[in-house]
Amino acid sequence: MSLVRRCSRTACGRPAVATLTYVYADSTAVLGPLAIYAEPHCYDLCAEHSERLTAPRGWEVVRLTVDSGPIRPSGDDLEALANAVREAARPPARRQDGGSPADPTEVGRRGHLRVLRSPDTQ
Repeated sequence: MSLVRRCSRTACGRPAVATLTYVYADSTAVLGPLAIYAEPHCYDLCAEHSERLTAPRGWEVVRLTVDSGPIRPSGDDLEALANAVREAARPPARRQDGGSPADPTEVGRRGHLRVLRSPDTQ
């Protein structure tokens, strides 16, 4: 099994560099960077086919920037990750009045998502 995803066009064996999706409700074709996972309703295209892409009459083509280079974390990404780890390890801050900070209050819930009220606005 090959780890390289190939172009979805018939008889094209070149490696895919972009993913094409359609938004039928808006009559829009979106061509963007290669998706992390192959989706059943998306098409992976090679560089040549992504450049020559046209849409049906009345449709709009939205082209998102495609970076052909390998994806590597930038210095900013690594610094943000390190700051997040430091913040998570830091003990909770004390309030001005000497008490401990109150936990946010749950205001609502929808499925697995919760709406929280900030302790400062109570």
